[in-house]
Amino acid sequence: MTSEHRPFRVLGVQQIAVGGRDKAALRRLWSDLLGLPIVGTFRSERENVDEDIAVAGTGPWQVEVDLMQPLDPDKRPRVHEPALNHVGLWVDDLDAAVTWLSGQGVRFAPGGIRRGASGHDVCFIHPRGDDGGAPIGGEGVLIELVQAPAELIAAGR
Repeated sequence: MTSEHRPFRVLGVQQIAVGGRDKAALRRLWSDLLGLPIVGTFRSERENVDEDIAVAGTGPWQVEVDLMQPLDPDKRPRVHEPALNHVGLWVDDLDAAVTWLSGQGVRFAPGGIRRGASGHDVCFIHPRGDDGGAPIGGEGVLIELVQAPAELIAAGR
């Protein structure tokens, strides 16, 4: 399989998401000690998450570091387990990526394409494949595909 047949490109890392039972400890490391500024917050009962959004870098290649704690550590999803919760990748055409990857047997997490915490459309590749029609997963890693904005697509050419 070559990239000539792939109708989308991965442009770079959009985010990494780390979780813990108490995001104050994460904030101390990532913001206070490492110096990443906190630029926003996100809270969702449905996603069982309370997060601070830190950033590294500037411009179109800025990378988010999401510092997440569960609203209820006994409920799913358990955003603190594993501590490296997921990796987000910028893609130039999310719809084409999901359609093509589904056709290749990739399993996606429930929820389909939707608006993410940062306002971009997102979709998640499930950490594990299944025995049905989607045997390919993220090999133990939850992978978020994020629709890149026009500025980033232009910069990536």
